Amino acid sequence: METCPLTGIPFWIFFVIGFLAIWESVWRLIALWKAGRSNELGWFICIALINSAGILPIIYLVLSKKKNAVD
Repeated sequence: METCPLTGIPFWIFFVIGFLAIWESVWRLIALWKAGRSNELGWFICIALINSAGILPIIYLVLSKKKNAVD
């Protein structure tokens, strides 16, 4: 197994971290866009400040989808 000569960490770890960073960024941007357009300042601040590997933005998107379906 190849490891980084500087850290000794396997190279596949870098790919996993890169994938998670992209995953989080995509979900966060979508949720921030929707929260901003809906004037939901509390959600906007929480999503912007809390790193949750995409979990909080997905929860917001699911809850806002159900809320919009009821209206």
